[in-house]
Amino acid sequence: MSAEKVKVIIKRAHGDGGGGHHGGGWKIAYADFMTAMMAFFLVMWLLSIATPKQRAGIAEHFRTPLSMAIGGPKNGNSASVIPGGGEDPATPVNDAPPPDEMSQEAADEARLGEMKEQLESLIEQSALLKQYRSQLLIDITTEGLRLQIVDSENRPMFDLASSKVLPYMRSILRELGPTLSGMPNRITLSGHTDSTVYTKGDVSYGNWELSADRANASRRELVGGGMTETKVLRVMGLADSMHLDKVHPRGPLNRRISIILLNRATQERIERENSVGASGRIDQLPKAAPSSGVLKVAAQVLVPGSSPGSGLSLPTPTSTGSARPVTEQ
Repeated sequence: MSAEKVKVIIKRAHGDGGGGHHGGGWKIAYADFMTAMMAFFLVMWLLSIATPKQRAGIAEHFRTPLSMAIGGPKNGNSASVIPGGGEDPATPVNDAPPPDEMSQEAADEARLGEMKEQLESLIEQSALLKQYRSQLLIDITTEGLRLQIVDSENRPMFDLASSKVLPYMRSILRELGPTLSGMPNRITLSGHTDSTVYTKGDVSYGNWELSADRANASRRELVGGGMTETKVLRVMGLADSMHLDKVHPRGPLNRRISIILLNRATQERIERENSVGASGRIDQLPKAAPSSGVLKVAAQVLVPGSSPGSGLSLPTPTSTGSARPVTEQ
């Protein structure tokens, strides 16, 4: 058998081209297209709901992207070196009242200062008031101009454990009446006692009732001296809740009558808090629950026989026993 070289034949199969449309390249291109379209419509929707100011800020950003990125011109009113809009948190907020309100407060303070000088001048020029100068204290508080008539060991203002005004106290109040009536501000009266408590007698009558009765008795003397009743906005009995001499709770300085010529803000606040309301209907106000016992608050009770807006006081109960304090009240 003759040696013959064997030939290797390799047959390559060629596709018939029927499955070309099943390739994956076109899917990637289509996905990119849909993503771009979705982003485009999203941008269009955001622009349609943006305000003109916001659109102007976006346009400014794309006009100078590099300048905005490195902290160039900034949108908004921020003074910070950090780029971005909005208020600067480091800038202090101006909480000052409007100029009109500031001018009214300044005028009110100036008027209180003038009234203080007027009262001090009256005390110095009046022979009656000058002899009691040590018992008349005048200062300006957050509520207004305060005039306090304080007690003295040798010269009390009222009878012991009573609201009966003694002659020298009556003279002081009637001398002050016309001057207070001529001032534009309305007033409040507060009665104060020392910390001495009752140990026997009628338990329903104590320092709260006594201080309110003394304040209202002082109101009557002011009116008797020539002050109009409508000047009084409120009369309160504060008992021993506010000591003038905190070191000596039973000291005579704590037994006093405080008269405050109210500033504009305090008067408006009191009138607003005690008004019926914007609706003007009393039936829409919440009903107060009935109270029992003595309320340790500054109560406002209309004095029988007086007109609304006049002096106020707690009624004096009829004592069933001989109520007397341990020491001076």
